[in-house]
Amino acid sequence: MTYKLMIVDDQFVSRELFRLILDKSPDYEVVYSVDTAMFADTYVLNGDLDLVIMDILMQDGSNGLDAAEKIKKLRPEIKIVAVTSMPEVSWMDRAKAIGIDSFWYKEASEAGILEVIGRTLAGESIYPEQTPVIQLGLAKSTEFTPREIQVLRLLTTGAGNDEIASKLEISLNTVKTHVMHLMDKTGFTSRTQLAIQARITGFVIDESEQ
Repeated sequence: MTYKLMIVDDQFVSRELFRLILDKSPDYEVVYSVDTAMFADTYVLNGDLDLVIMDILMQDGSNGLDAAEKIKKLRPEIKIVAVTSMPEVSWMDRAKAIGIDSFWYKEASEAGILEVIGRTLAGESIYPEQTPVIQLGLAKSTEFTPREIQVLRLLTTGAGNDEIASKLEISLNTVKTHVMHLMDKTGFTSRTQLAIQARITGFVIDESEQ
């Protein structure tokens, strides 16, 4: 049996690498290879697909998790492997909630993509034990509390303390305390530097991009 696959990834090199790997196996046929998640669900309706390799964050603003959710509602039998190079801490939880079958980090996963695809098609759900640990200033990403991560995510949007307090429904003093702890842990001297580095590393992504 030959399984039919679709690749959704905005990076040309990534798409071609996936295709190169898959073309070496007689078990797989790449039916579609597209650079946006925006219309991924329409490809699913038009094609007889078994599995979708879905990148998460696209440069055109489309989101692979949103597209995967639509696909799972339209064709729940189609397997989906979410792939990303960004260590955003919330994505694995959302992927599980959507019903995405497997999750693969491009640079950090121990298992190769062919192994993940094969096991997923066989009925397994393959997820890493944790998000890759990254360095943010002087601190490792595992050193932050869930609330500190929420505050940090809002900081990357340029939100002030008043706005953060309102959105998280906490006091202004609590926000200031969390920001102070973030600065102490990371060693950054300004909240702007902290926010920029958090965004550059991909540790947290602005919620409007998700």
